[in-house]
Amino acid sequence: MTPAVVTPGVVTTAAENTTSLVQSVDWLAIAPPVVVAAMALIVLVTDLFLPARRKPLLGALTIAGLVVALALLVPLRDGNRSTFCLNEAATGPGSATACSYTADHFALVIQALVLGGALLTALLSLADTRKLPAGEFWFLLLSSASGAALLPAARDLATLVVALEVASLPAFALVGIKRGDRRSSEAALKFFLSSVVATAVMLLGVSFVYATTGTLHLTEIAARLDDVPGQLDTLAKAGVVLTLVGFAFKTAAAPFHFWVPDTYVGAPLPIAAYLSVVGKAVGFSGLILVTVIAFPAYADVWGPALAVLAALTMTIGNVAALRQNADRARSAVRLLAWSSVGQAGYLLVPIAAAAYSSDEHIGSTVAYALMYAVVNLGAFAVAALVARTSPGNRLTDYRGLYATRPLAALAMAFFLLCLAGLPPGIIGLFAKVTVFSAAVDAGLGWLAVVMAVNVVIALYYYLQWTATLFRAPEGTPSEAVREETPADGAAPAPTRHGVPASLTAAIALTAVAGVVLSGAPQTVLRFAAVSLF
Repeated sequence: MTPAVVTPGVVTTAAENTTSLVQSVDWLAIAPPVVVAAMALIVLVTDLFLPARRKPLLGALTIAGLVVALALLVPLRDGNRSTFCLNEAATGPGSATACSYTADHFALVIQALVLGGALLTALLSLADTRKLPAGEFWFLLLSSASGAALLPAARDLATLVVALEVASLPAFALVGIKRGDRRSSEAALKFFLSSVVATAVMLLGVSFVYATTGTLHLTEIAARLDDVPGQLDTLAKAGVVLTLVGFAFKTAAAPFHFWVPDTYVGAPLPIAAYLSVVGKAVGFSGLILVTVIAFPAYADVWGPALAVLAALTMTIGNVAALRQNADRARSAVRLLAWSSVGQAGYLLVPIAAAAYSSDEHIGSTVAYALMYAVVNLGAFAVAALVARTSPGNRLTDYRGLYATRPLAALAMAFFLLCLAGLPPGIIGLFAKVTVFSAAVDAGLGWLAVVMAVNVVIALYYYLQWTATLFRAPEGTPSEAVREETPADGAAPAPTRHGVPASLTAAIALTAVAGVVLSGAPQTVLRFAAVSLF
């Protein structure tokens, strides 16, 4: 009987020297996304047996599942655990073991960001699901979060694409879940069509990469792209560029950003917050994995391309936000949407810098993403609070907020100053400095100059919005308010609605996290310091 040779994840025989289909699975490593996916199924089935008055229980189950998934990241913090691996027999003599799932520090940090963002989205949504189909809403949110949690640990292109689609497809439905709302349906359609086109282009690129290398594992792709035959070089370059398109769409990088404003405005407010943070985390983590791990041999192709995209994205986003700010009757959510496009440009800078120096700059992107997630979710939480009394959520609705809700106004001012990179939002200033340093260290001086100009542009509309919070309320209704005044001329009596505890908790959690991080900004960089090799 031929003795068996056992390696992590596979069982082979010395005589056959072939890979068995039977694999060992590290259940602890894959536990976070699996728990979220299992909870999604539990919520969907439970919804069938719950009467309407008990539907709030589904939100509690959702929050419990996300908390458990976050807790399961703790025992993984010290290890570099991999599963679904191939041995030397499958990858070739002298090759390193190729795995499809790796729970390394990078994956754990992004999973913490994704699951934390989904948890805060759930808190924002507890009071807003009364007019929505609760069972479908919570199921779709958990399904999308499970795909988002899977993606940063994926180490082959097939798993990356599947995780990207699992995160995206429920998001389409979440955007259009407001039944009978024309803007919601239009936003969902635009989001869906744009995403489908981007995914089709990305799949074409993946097929080119596979045709060139004969493998889908990222580490194996990197090794084989180092020695590509001359006749396949053009095919490989085309594959690299097209593969990046799908992830560039998810990051809202220009010119793939056009879906963002209408989608954010048409979607339920918590879902807009979810897309602005978790959706971006999905796109950027996928972009980092394919560029730094799979395509380092073609850094001369994707490096300049991402640098140009970064400059274009931050410029278009900030200039468009500036125009939104000039029209005070415009939606505050639309301004936040354009602001998120500008922030995406800053996040692209360290990834582009990694092409010119080392992957250490990736830590700057992760640190900036953590900062952005906290303060942007906080800004959306305050926007949700304002929307309870002013459904239009215009910029004029924030005038005099300090007089009616002083703590909410102070929190919003802090979030906006963090996004602008001004004290007391030290964490925002620190994140921008690290990104700026990454560009300078990589020799991208021109990109650093473009970033500096855009930071100044962004200061204007962030500070304008901040000042609005503390101005005295207008004595006469604005034109936008007159349009809503009854025909008999009597202005509607102001009402003060109670604030749900979950919404208060979301604002408090993000504000406390922002203050703590501003007090110890270096902690963020140490926590986010990642190396993918």
